[in-house]
Amino acid sequence: MPEPKKVLLAAPRGYCAGVDRAVVTVEKALDLYGPPVYVRKEIVHNKYVVEALIARGAIFVDEVEEISEGSTVVFSAHGVAPVVHEESLQRNLKTIDATCPLVTKVHSEARRFANEGYQILLIGHEGHEEVVGTMGEAPDVMTLVEHPDEAATVEVENADKLIWLSQTTLSVDETIQTVDALKARFPQLISPPSDDICYATQNRQAAVKAIAPKCDVVIVVGSGNSSNSVRLVEVALDAGAAAAYRVDYARELEPGWFDDATVVGVTSGASVPEILVNEVLDWLAQAGFGDVDEVETAEETLVFALPPELRRDIKAAQADVSPN
Repeated sequence: MPEPKKVLLAAPRGYCAGVDRAVVTVEKALDLYGPPVYVRKEIVHNKYVVEALIARGAIFVDEVEEISEGSTVVFSAHGVAPVVHEESLQRNLKTIDATCPLVTKVHSEARRFANEGYQILLIGHEGHEEVVGTMGEAPDVMTLVEHPDEAATVEVENADKLIWLSQTTLSVDETIQTVDALKARFPQLISPPSDDICYATQNRQAAVKAIAPKCDVVIVVGSGNSSNSVRLVEVALDAGAAAAYRVDYARELEPGWFDDATVVGVTSGASVPEILVNEVLDWLAQAGFGDVDEVETAEETLVFALPPELRRDIKAAQADVSPN
């Protein structure tokens, strides 16, 4: 008798506190100011979320120079370089900064260590918006390291005063490999005061590691430009999954992926709403994988307050409509 088919559903998965804050920021800005509200870059790296906000009146742009003077602009969860704040001021834009507080922490570390005379090695992916923003804080003293093998070739001016920082959404294991390789070459290299890779990235990777060895196939729901979603596919394969695939939507699932599968793992990146996971589960149920076991490896309770500039305007609007 064949084994019954089932799904192992990873938890935690989906929205993190920083993503939730950023998406709600755009929604509240649209409610408060009315459309259009401009957003520099994708507020979070998820097609569904971006399309839903466009339908409500958000306009996504690559640079602030595309925005009409005097308009409202929201900065994405990935953060921006100081020059973007300066350009916004020049265009008289009303800015709402939805940068994830954990990314802001890395920006603060970059400024602090640059001011203290350190050379900084930033571990991250070239061109990712978070990396561009962080490097903009101290471009003259920061060097990007993308992979462990780059540790052998990276050049620094002062190896005696050297620190590493990282993008918040990297593979934990690969980052450790990169740091170990860097420390072997630069023994004086010091680590940041606290982890730069955020709690949500670490938790989602740990959850995938817990289910992957038991899975014939792991499905990661998330967009291709989402660093943490792409990393989850790599983590699943490294942890023992026979196969792993990333999809934006359930309609992208291929029946052939599951021909010989008995156990399917499902997770989602930190910018993915649960409705997309539910659609994947519905698709799998129709394919015979109706038994779902949730495997929880951590509980997340962190919530970030909305940006202060938005909270202030909401409070003022509420005061204006309050009865005397």
